[in-house]
Amino acid sequence: MDDKAVPASDQVTAGGGSFSSLRAYGRALAQTPRRVARRACAATAPGEEMSRVRARSGADMARALRWWDLVGLGLGGMVGAGVFVTTGRATSLYAGPGVVVSYAIAGLCALLSAFCYTEFAVDMPVAGGAFSYLRVTFGEFAAFLTGANLIMEYVFSNAAVARSFTAYLGTAVGVDAASKWRIAVPGLPKGFNQVDLVAVGVILLITVCICYSTKESSSVNLVLTAVHVVFILFIIVMGFVHGDARNLTRPADPARNPGGFFPHGAVGVFNGAAMVYLSYIGYDAVSTMAEEVRHPARDIPVGVSGSVVLVTALYCLMAASMSMLLPYDKIDPDAPFSGAFTGRDGWGWVSNVIGGGASLGILTSLMVAMLGQARYLCVIGRSGVMPAWLAKVHSTTATPINASAFLGVLTAALALFTELDVLLNLVCIGTLFVFYMVANAVIFRRYAGGSSHQHRRPWPTLAFLLAFSLIALAFTLVWKLVPPHTAHLGGLRTGLLCACGALAVATVALFRALVPQAHAPELWGVPAMPWVPAASVFLNVFLLGSLDRPSYVRFGVFSAAAVAVYLLYSVHASFDADEGTHAAVLHSKVQDEDAAACHV
Repeated sequence: MDDKAVPASDQVTAGGGSFSSLRAYGRALAQTPRRVARRACAATAPGEEMSRVRARSGADMARALRWWDLVGLGLGGMVGAGVFVTTGRATSLYAGPGVVVSYAIAGLCALLSAFCYTEFAVDMPVAGGAFSYLRVTFGEFAAFLTGANLIMEYVFSNAAVARSFTAYLGTAVGVDAASKWRIAVPGLPKGFNQVDLVAVGVILLITVCICYSTKESSSVNLVLTAVHVVFILFIIVMGFVHGDARNLTRPADPARNPGGFFPHGAVGVFNGAAMVYLSYIGYDAVSTMAEEVRHPARDIPVGVSGSVVLVTALYCLMAASMSMLLPYDKIDPDAPFSGAFTGRDGWGWVSNVIGGGASLGILTSLMVAMLGQARYLCVIGRSGVMPAWLAKVHSTTATPINASAFLGVLTAALALFTELDVLLNLVCIGTLFVFYMVANAVIFRRYAGGSSHQHRRPWPTLAFLLAFSLIALAFTLVWKLVPPHTAHLGGLRTGLLCACGALAVATVALFRALVPQAHAPELWGVPAMPWVPAASVFLNVFLLGSLDRPSYVRFGVFSAAAVAVYLLYSVHASFDADEGTHAAVLHSKVQDEDAAACHV
């Protein structure tokens, strides 16, 4: 870039920046369309992300993690949060005993997405996760929108999980925590009128821990996770030993609730899969630790994919165990595992043990998730679209201390008032959207290239991604809107679903045959390209279609707010950062030329 590439009207902020005064900010707002056109699709090179952009944090993060640390972080991040928060709701409201299959579907979807994350993380081991991957692929705006959803999903899910910690801790000590430990505030709307000081205290304590050291936090997580897995195995054994297989097909009230392993059919199973997908958020937090991994090419694939496989197996066994203990219509949506033993003669102590194990697991999942969210925000701060102080890495602790503290306080504020059911669906839709974007990005980068690879025309790849997403959407709409049990529509529905599925397969095969890859990854890549990421795209679109209308309304409102922040602040902040970099490069060139002249 040279001076001629910058319009004179845009150079007004070069001295003081867009936010130096009200007048400067007014001029910046007047130039918003031009700046958006210039910055929205501006992609950075992977090498630049790992050098110049990373240098904005000051000190480096310590490379101290190995593959077993990543597996432990993955287990700790996933097992404990979702399975104890969402299983009861998914079972009682949607899937019934078929929640076992819901977990298997969600686990497959997570594993396919994990492959996409792993290719990026190995090739570009930085802390930004999906934000950085999309920034080097689709540019700044797509990365910002995704990053906003990432931060939203972490903050909201952590607040929800922290509030569930109160309930399970109460179960462990034999106290009804919801009524004894939460303070009702009259005058506030329902869902926001129960103050939970225990949840706030837990979040603030973990915030202090993750600010202190990543390696020590990982070691604590390994110990807590190992103990927690013992609790998980105990729950599984108790369910299979003392459960009744007839509960897998027989409801407690057959007159009011349908029976069978799939009481609400395939629709219920997939709706349940969309809800329990919250349980798999933890693995993408592992990818944000890439900047702190000692051998990324070896450790990241084992850590990310291995933890997803292990967790899926545990989840399916736990769901089967719970479904055998109680009929699905008797399961407590808020505390399904401990509630299964409440009221049984001689088994009250089991409920207490399960409550203690769940509390421990929730602590580990909170720690991993808060580690991940801080690194996301740190890299967003590095990029220039958010205040640079968020990117600061402390020279002594080697942790992103400002981002960790800021998000800890924000999460605690949400956990203080907001109930679980207000948060969960918005978290699910944000998670699915981010995973959908990463799957598209890995295909685009392989076939259209990037700034550090052989670059090809992007339009064939973009056309394929758009067409394939539309086919997946058509399949989802047919599944969702055409009644499955109507006699005169049953054959039409099956035919349309088969046609959409065949068209999706043909589209992928045609793209693979006609469009060659722009580059192959040097160290580790997604196998069977483009089939695996295409399957991830299809499944994420399908699961998105399983969510309810209010989820989309909330997601739309949040996304609109994120776009407003981008237009009012972020695009101008990144423009200033880009201009500052450009000025520094020019200054360096002038110094080099002066030095050469003096030497001559």
